[in-house]
Amino acid sequence: MDTVKLRNVLMDYGVALYVVSALVMLIIPIPTILMDILLAVDLSIAFAILFNAMYAKEALDMSFYPTLLLMTTVFRIALNVSSTRLILTQGNAGEVITVFGNFVGGGDLIVGIIVYIILVIVQFVVINKGSERVAEVTARFTLDAMPGKQMAIDADLNTGAIDDKEAKQRREHLQQEASFFGNMDGATKYVKGDAAAGLIITVINLVGGILMGMTRMGLTAGEAADKFCILTIGDGLVSSIPSLCTSLATGVLVTKGAGESDFGHTLIKQVFGLPKVMILVGAVVAFLGVFSPLPWPVYCSIGILYILGGRMMQKTIEKSTVEMQVEESEQTQAEEIRQPENVNSLLQVDPIELEFGYGIIPLADINQGGDLLDRVVMIRRQIALELGTVVPIIRLRDNIQLNPNQYIIKIKGIQISEGEILFDHYMAMNPGSVKEEITGIPTFEPSFHLPAIWITESQRERAEALGYTVVDPPSIIATHLTEIIREHIAELLTRQDVQNLINNLKENNGAVVEELVPKLMTIGEIERVLKNLLSEGISIRDLVSIFETLADYAATTRDTDILTEYVRQGLKRAISSKYFTDEDSTNVVTLDPMLEQEIMSSVKQSESGSYLTLDPERTRAILKSVKVQAKKLEDTGRIPIVMTSPIVRMYFRKLSEESFPDLVVISYNEVDTNIKIQSVGMITA
Repeated sequence: MDTVKLRNVLMDYGVALYVVSALVMLIIPIPTILMDILLAVDLSIAFAILFNAMYAKEALDMSFYPTLLLMTTVFRIALNVSSTRLILTQGNAGEVITVFGNFVGGGDLIVGIIVYIILVIVQFVVINKGSERVAEVTARFTLDAMPGKQMAIDADLNTGAIDDKEAKQRREHLQQEASFFGNMDGATKYVKGDAAAGLIITVINLVGGILMGMTRMGLTAGEAADKFCILTIGDGLVSSIPSLCTSLATGVLVTKGAGESDFGHTLIKQVFGLPKVMILVGAVVAFLGVFSPLPWPVYCSIGILYILGGRMMQKTIEKSTVEMQVEESEQTQAEEIRQPENVNSLLQVDPIELEFGYGIIPLADINQGGDLLDRVVMIRRQIALELGTVVPIIRLRDNIQLNPNQYIIKIKGIQISEGEILFDHYMAMNPGSVKEEITGIPTFEPSFHLPAIWITESQRERAEALGYTVVDPPSIIATHLTEIIREHIAELLTRQDVQNLINNLKENNGAVVEELVPKLMTIGEIERVLKNLLSEGISIRDLVSIFETLADYAATTRDTDILTEYVRQGLKRAISSKYFTDEDSTNVVTLDPMLEQEIMSSVKQSESGSYLTLDPERTRAILKSVKVQAKKLEDTGRIPIVMTSPIVRMYFRKLSEESFPDLVVISYNEVDTNIKIQSVGMITA
């Protein structure tokens, strides 16, 4: 561990020393021997950058490359300044620069100048210009593609193809990629500026050196030109080669594909990977050697090598194909043997499934313009805001056994509801105020079973002008799915979901969680209370108020039904805002006090809780009265609401929920004090 820390410290100080040394060289003259060492270091770093760029698996493997480019550019410019100082003051810039001036130029001043000019042209016109353009285009397309990639990640997460952890990693990778290519768009300017600065410094060295030789050293014009031209060309070459390596590394990095294989292997495979191509190339080259004045030994030899390489590659591929077929056959047999035991995947049941026929596939396919996946994401977000619970992943899959335009909704593997749409049609519903009817195919809206008609695109504007409510097929499916989820949200809540809610609450409200769980209530008991609330459409988003109420009353009773009533009373503002408007008064029906007394007299207690023991005839009579009074409110377009005393509410709810699942039963203690209520009927029996 100490060795690792020491290595990290040395690396940190090494980077700092590298940057500081560049700043020092701009100010303080350095000796020629140190100049030789620093030039060798610069050249080695340039080669290291080039080879890392070549063999990086992807561009993000060198995510700090823009910063590295800036540091190496500053270091190289500092070396140029120091070498210029040595050339102009001493007429000697060290052995490295002298060797480059004589050896690379072949001892000829004109040859050296030509070689240097060629290097500058290649770097400027070919590599720098191309890298700059590729970086600019890559950055633009990467940033433009970000929204689509984000939606693809959300779609994969929504369909269950990936989990939350992998989705987070993909989003972070996408953000890093966009940041990297955006930075590379600007960082390529460093490379271009480095080459331009090197060219300007070379001209300054040449002119300044000749002037210094003639005025300070007493040399003739020819002697000064001969002496300082060699040093200038050497200085230009020794700085151009590392700069060229950096430019080449930049070009390799911004043009690198997304493959995860080795660079050399991939490159060779893509260029020389097809035996047919190898044989054709060999035949063409050999033909040129035989039937043209070109040197036949060279061309024929190369052609034969290509043909032999193609033949060997063809045999290798045939052998690999046979081995692969044998291996696949063995794997298939092994899988068939193991198949009866591999049933674990069959045991998992998806909480929510939406299956559809092949005619609905375009609505769920992003590539075909479908937005059903986005709507499913919005459903989960809407339910979370409305009811305060997380809807499980909704699995979308096509089913060829269904009719082309049919879809079914399953809860825990059991079909709950179904519907059928007409693709390229719209559903028009009469809200009751339309006088002129429009022609279409009669149908029923699947969510609320309202009468409707299917109309074409050409009829849409006219239907809307007449007052029809017009919806498209994706909206129909999304609305139907939303209503089914609302209806079964209590069934979908699990202990693990409750544990997750507790963990989130504990971050900012640890005191109430520690007081309640597990001292007063278990997770299972809290789950039953939350399910009771969700089953009647009460939001559990205000979990702090729910837990504080439970902590107040859980010490006196463990009956989850009674605790639910206490919680409902604690949430009276939320309940009032849900069912009562800001009108002068809200119409409701009430229970006959004698009937309330009869219900309470019929309550029996047991170890598993309390239950009603009403006579079946009395029950039917009560439900008949409920139907009559509820219809009064429904006929006026109002929600059927029944008001009871607090002690009777939960028993009357249990009595009526099977026959009237949409009936709202509220106790007087669950209504805010500023709400005005008017009774328009009474339930008797």
